[in-house]
Amino acid sequence: MKRLITSIMLVFILSLGVMSSGCSKSFWGGAAAGAVGTGAAYELNQKQQMDRLKEDRASGAITEQQYQERKQQIEKGSLIY
Repeated sequence: MKRLITSIMLVFILSLGVMSSGCSKSFWGGAAAGAVGTGAAYELNQKQQMDRLKEDRASGAITEQQYQERKQQIEKGSLIY
C-alpha cells in the first residue's frame, strides 16, 4: 500500500512539473514512453529472476531459507511482486 501511495504522489508531482514547464508535448510524450519502457524492462528482469529462483528451489539447488531471503529481495525492488 505504501508503494502505491508513493507512486501516486510521484506521478502527481511529475504531472505538476509537466503542466508548468514550457517543453513541447512531443518531448514529454517521448520522455514518458522512455520511462514506461525502462520500468517495463526492469519488471521483466524481476520476473525472470523470480522464475529462475523458483526453478532453483524446485531442483533443490537452494534451500527454502535461501529461497525466502532472495524472494524478499526481489519483492523489495519490484512494484509487481
